[in-house]
Amino acid sequence: MSRTAHPRRMATRRSPRLAARLVLGLGLLGGLALCGPAQAGKKPFSYFVTGDASAAVQTLAPATPSLVLMGGGPDVDEAFRWMVTRAGIRPGTGGRFVVIRATGTEAYDPYIFYSDANNSTTGPAIDGWVGGAALGVSSVETLVVPSIDAANDPGVTEVLAKANAVFIAGGDQSDYIKFWKGTALDRTLQQLMARNVPVGGTSAGLAVLGQFDFAALKGSVTSDQTLSNPYNRYVTLDPNPLALTGGFIAPPALAGTITDSHLDTRDRMGRLVGFMSRLVQASSSNGGNFGCAGGVLPATQVRGIGIGVETAVLVEGRGNAAPYSYTARRVTNVSTTTESAAYFLRTLQAPTVCASGQPLTVLSVEVRKLADDTVFNLSDWTGLPAYHVDAISGALTSNPY
Repeated sequence: MSRTAHPRRMATRRSPRLAARLVLGLGLLGGLALCGPAQAGKKPFSYFVTGDASAAVQTLAPATPSLVLMGGGPDVDEAFRWMVTRAGIRPGTGGRFVVIRATGTEAYDPYIFYSDANNSTTGPAIDGWVGGAALGVSSVETLVVPSIDAANDPGVTEVLAKANAVFIAGGDQSDYIKFWKGTALDRTLQQLMARNVPVGGTSAGLAVLGQFDFAALKGSVTSDQTLSNPYNRYVTLDPNPLALTGGFIAPPALAGTITDSHLDTRDRMGRLVGFMSRLVQASSSNGGNFGCAGGVLPATQVRGIGIGVETAVLVEGRGNAAPYSYTARRVTNVSTTTESAAYFLRTLQAPTVCASGQPLTVLSVEVRKLADDTVFNLSDWTGLPAYHVDAISGALTSNPY
């Protein structure tokens, strides 16, 4: 989905002065010009900036990886502040926060950069604003990258390669798979992650952060559709065909994991269970056939993370060198009106019925719910109580252990 917020905050994030600020993009970054509607045809992408993208940046390289997994709906202000801090940005250091998207506008730029609707760059931010400038951010830049040509354009690489933090906006994740995967943009993201630059995403941006992704290449799909036929034509996964390599972003912290957003408001627990089941490799045991055709992982290695609206999960790498261990904690807005929960799922056994055109049966999918300040261990999957859900002939039921 596009940059969203509840009406009170959304109203404050669009300013008549935005158009004037956009001209700051001209001449910055080695002559890279802003490509907007007035210059259509000159560049295959659009570039916007709030702040000073030519300012010197003197941050320390992050020591460990950082990911933000955001569930869509109103953006979580604290998650962006955490990304800034994890990037090594401090008052006086400068730092470039880059938003990438395939459609939409520069609406994130002022929201992240300023502390309030008066364009304040000092003092703590009020609810609904990040206050990046006060934290040391020197520029917030948006790249709208709507094609393969745009994703391979040297101008996009030039902007993205200098990012100290990267956020993937909502929209349509099929655009990200079709336009960005395997391009210079993809390679640049991999290079940034190798340097532990914080990366985050919301909604469609979250969908492409797992090792495996729901690609939505033929549109969205409901829980009922997925459970009644896990090979429904709308259940398009990436990589396709499924493989242990070849995914789009696939950060190490989310190995074996597929994600989903809007889990609560759009009743997506069932489809996440269906997506996870598709990852389980087929096998025969004791005269029975288990797993799913095309699956690539043993059942005990398949994980899913579902995140509700106005919820962010902050994933932090720990250790002195790769491979890191990872923890996760939840943040939301002070003004949230939802439960703002995240769910961590794990299959404990292979599906017993998983075939094209047939309702799914998979038992004892473990679920751990995070709706407070508990720190969850992503590496050994501990720190929260568990319950389980069963899908029996396409119907999902929940039972406590």
